[in-house]
Amino acid sequence: MINIIKYLISILFLCCCFSAIANEECQSCHQQQTHDWEQSDHARSMALANKNTVLGDFNNVATTHFSQKAVFYKEKDTFLIDLTEQGNKKTYTVSYVFGFDPLQQYLIEVEKGKYQVFPFAWDSRAKSLGGQRWYANYANEDVKPNDRLHWLQPLQNWNGMCADCHSDNLKRNFNSEKERFDTHFSNINVGCKSCHSEITDEHKTKKVTKSPETSPTNMSQWKIIGDDTIATWQGEPRDNSFMQGCYACHSLRSPLTDGFDNSQAFLDQFSPSFLEPNLYHADGQIKEEVYVFGSFAQSKMYKAGVNCIDCHDKHTMKVKTKTNGLCLQCHSASEYNKPKHHRHKEQSTGAQCVSCHMPTNRYMGVDDRRDHSFKIPRPDISIKYDTPNACVQCHDGQTNEWAASTLEKWHGKAPPLSASEHSMLELRSLKAISKNAHMSLINDFSLNEIDRASAISYLGGSATELSDSDVKSWVNSPLPLIRLAIAKVGFLLPEAERLKSYKQLLTDKLKSVRVAAAQNLSQTTAQLNGLNQSIRELAYTNKVNTWRGEGNINQSMLALNKQDINGAIKSLQKGISVDPYFDASYVNLADIYYRLGQTEKMQSVLNNGLTAVPSSAPLHYANGMALIRSGNKPAAVDSFKHAMVLESNNVQYAYLYFLALDSIGSTAKAIIELKSKISTYNNATQLKSLGMSFAQKLKNAEDYHFFASLK
Repeated sequence: MINIIKYLISILFLCCCFSAIANEECQSCHQQQTHDWEQSDHARSMALANKNTVLGDFNNVATTHFSQKAVFYKEKDTFLIDLTEQGNKKTYTVSYVFGFDPLQQYLIEVEKGKYQVFPFAWDSRAKSLGGQRWYANYANEDVKPNDRLHWLQPLQNWNGMCADCHSDNLKRNFNSEKERFDTHFSNINVGCKSCHSEITDEHKTKKVTKSPETSPTNMSQWKIIGDDTIATWQGEPRDNSFMQGCYACHSLRSPLTDGFDNSQAFLDQFSPSFLEPNLYHADGQIKEEVYVFGSFAQSKMYKAGVNCIDCHDKHTMKVKTKTNGLCLQCHSASEYNKPKHHRHKEQSTGAQCVSCHMPTNRYMGVDDRRDHSFKIPRPDISIKYDTPNACVQCHDGQTNEWAASTLEKWHGKAPPLSASEHSMLELRSLKAISKNAHMSLINDFSLNEIDRASAISYLGGSATELSDSDVKSWVNSPLPLIRLAIAKVGFLLPEAERLKSYKQLLTDKLKSVRVAAAQNLSQTTAQLNGLNQSIRELAYTNKVNTWRGEGNINQSMLALNKQDINGAIKSLQKGISVDPYFDASYVNLADIYYRLGQTEKMQSVLNNGLTAVPSSAPLHYANGMALIRSGNKPAAVDSFKHAMVLESNNVQYAYLYFLALDSIGSTAKAIIELKSKISTYNNATQLKSLGMSFAQKLKNAEDYHFFASLK
C-alpha cells in the first residue's frame, strides 16, 4: 500500500547549503518560475524537520494501533516519538519530513545514513474532511517486527524505496558487503535539476529561449477542424520526449542505475511494470499504487500526442483549472459540456468530466489519485469482468446492471468489443485463451503499445513455447515496450531459437532491453556480440538493488546461469541477511542445496524460512516437495494444504495437495474436496483431469461425469 520514504545524507548541513545555492543560481534569472515552483508539491517533497516544516501534532499526543503505541512530543527544537511495540518502548528522533499534502510522513535515522519511514503519518487534510489526526500507514493490519512490511524492513526504507524521486541527483550508494548506505543528493527536494538537465555553466552565461511554436506548453495548435468535436494537433510533430523525465518518478518501475539523469532515456534507467493483473483491473483501470505512466500510456490522449503540461502548469504542476475548462481545451463545449452528454445537473459533481473519466482510488490512507487512462465508463464490462466504473462508484447502492441499462437509454448500446479487446480482458482476468488468439492480440496494430507489450508479458504465465518466427517481428519492432516485453520472456524460446533473432536484443539501444535479454542469454556458451557488456550491465543493475531481497535473487540467478554455484549461494544468503522476511530467498537457496544433494542444509533453510515467514505459501509448497522426496507423505499433505489455503488462486498448489491426498490413500476425500473447490480455480483443466482420474480409480461414474461436464 505504501510506497513512502525518502532519504538523507550523512553530511547534512553541507547538503542543505548546496541545495540553497543550487536554487539561488536559478532564481536569479528565473524569478517567476521559482515563485511558481514554490507553490508545487515538488518544492515540499522533503525537508528538515523543524517548527516551520512539521505539520503533525507533537504536543505530547498519543495514538495506538493494534500492538503499537506512539507518543509524539517535542524537546526544545527536537521532534521525538516514543514507540512501543510488542511491549518494548524506544525513543526516535525525527530527522526529516516527507511530503505535506494530503499527508506528511516522518523519516527516522535508525543507523548512520539509513532512514526509515515511521509507521504513523499525519493526515494534513482539513478537520472537516477527517484530517488533522495521526493514523497508521497500514490501517487494517497489525504489522509486527517479523513482517516484510514492518517499518524497519527494506520495503519501508527511504534510501532505496523513495529517495531518488524526492530529492535532486540522488545516489543511494549502498555497500552490499557492509550493508550500509552512504546516500547523497545535491538538493533536498525536487528542484530545477530534476527536470532541467541543461543547467550548465554555459546556460548561466547565455540567454536561453524556446520559441512558442516548438514549446511543449503551446496549446494554440490543438484545433477543432470542420465538424470534428475533438481537437487534433495541426503543427509540426510534437516532441514529447521531455515526458521521459516525468516517467522517471511517475511510474511503477525497477531502477537499472543508482539515481537517474533527466537527460537520459527513461528505458535506459528503468524497467517499468506492464499492465499486470495484481496492479491493474482487467480493463486497465488502476488497482494498486501504480502512479501515472502505465495508465496514461493506454489513453487516447497519449496516442493523440497530448503531454503532461497540456493539463498541468509546468512549474506549479497543478492542473491549469479544476473546471471542465481543462478538458474543453480540446473537447468541444457544445458537444461535451452539455446535459445531453453528461446527463447530470449543470455545475454538479456528476457534470464534471473527471468524475466519469478520471475516477479516483485512495492510497496511503488518505490520498485520492485520479486514473489517467481516461476510460469511458463501461458497466457492461464490469458485469462480466468485475471491473470498476464511475457510475456505481458515485451512485451507492446501485448495480452494474442498472448502470448499463441507464447508459444504454442515454447513449445507445455500448460498442461491441473487438476480438483482441475480448482476448485482452480474458487474459487480464487470468483466463486461458488459445495461442492463436493470444498471438493475434499481440500483433493487432490497432491496439496501443503498452497493451500489446503487456500481452507479450502474459506469455510468461502460459508456458507457451515460442519460436523465432513468433518473435522476430517483436525483436525488430520500433516500439521500445514491445522489445522490452519479448526481452523479458525470452526464456520461452528454446536455447537454439534464442540464438537466432532474439540475440540482437543484446545490442539494443536501450539498457532495459539489453539487461533483460542478458538474463535470458547469460547461460549460453555461444560467442554473442554484446553479451559480455550486457551481462556487466545486468550485474551492475542487480548490485544497485542488493539493499533488498529482489536484487540479491536476481544476482543469484545470474550466478547460476554462469555456473557460479558459490556466488549464487552467497547472494541468497546476503538477501536473507538484508531482507529476512522475503520468502523467495529461502525457497531458491533450498532448491540449490537440493540440487547439490545437501538435503540437511535444504531442510534447515526451509525450516528457517518457515520460522521467519510462516504465512508463506511458496515455502509451505517447497517444504511439501521436500517431504515428498524424503518419503514423509502425510506431513507433505499438511504442507501442501497450508500452501493451498494461503494462496487459494494457485492451481499448482491445489493440484499437488489433491495428488498428495491420493498418495496416502485418501482418494475419496480428495474427490469430495476437489468437487467443492474446483470452481474457485475456474474449473482448471488440470484439476478436471485429476478429478476424472480419481473417479476412474474409484470406479465412480457419477463423480467422473461431474468433472467431465465442467466447462
